[in-house]
Amino acid sequence: MIHSAAWPSAALIGALLFWPAGSSADSFTLKDALDDTKLYFTAPLRWDSQDWLFFGGTLVAIGTAHEFDSRVRTDFATPNDALLNGKDRNSLRDALPAVALIFGTGLYATIIDDPEGYNETWRLLEAGVFSTVTGEVLSLAGGRERPDATSSPNQWRQGGDSFPSVHTSAAFAIGTVFAESGSDEYRWIRRIIGYGVAAGTGYIRIKENVHWLSDTVAGSALGIATARFVLNRENDAQLQSLQFQPTKNGWQFAYTVRTH
Repeated sequence: MIHSAAWPSAALIGALLFWPAGSSADSFTLKDALDDTKLYFTAPLRWDSQDWLFFGGTLVAIGTAHEFDSRVRTDFATPNDALLNGKDRNSLRDALPAVALIFGTGLYATIIDDPEGYNETWRLLEAGVFSTVTGEVLSLAGGRERPDATSSPNQWRQGGDSFPSVHTSAAFAIGTVFAESGSDEYRWIRRIIGYGVAAGTGYIRIKENVHWLSDTVAGSALGIATARFVLNRENDAQLQSLQFQPTKNGWQFAYTVRTH
């Protein structure tokens, strides 16, 4: 069954279609991408007390949501979608709002030729891919049946792929990075759009009966954690910079360190 795994490729294509030649090379290299990948998947080895507190709170939230899985399925899923049909008909459609954030950011950056816009597009794409890959691995490991395949929320290790919701995970990762990037002048607009896309994606996945409530809670936590990683990596990169610039009589060397 192919549903959520297909859409990261669409996000990648959409973002890169409007990525000018050479722009990504100015800010990101293959080594940067590989370093980020390594650091992301080994991040739990470096978690501090705040990270572990977030993880513990997430487990509590998932456990609480699990207690309401059946009731939410009954109350929220529309009658037609509540059938055990095992079909996720709107997988791609439900991913489009998050993909549009990447696509739109890349397009706008290209129109105004904004280096920071290119960087933000990369961050959105990175957050989406990281959260999607992690979500897919976890869903295959859990093997939980979806609510359109069973009426019991306790069908684990049955070959399903319900937990966590990959759509919700990617939407929260992309939406959070979008909401917290850019200048503070339009922060409220960015947050309405970014978090609105994320919350709307989680809601529609429940309403269409393709995910349990606890699936979306886990997906949102994974997405937020991924966004935090990507944003923190960006902040770390801005703390210092090394530049070489040609001048009339040779080269100018500049090393910048942010102290506050």
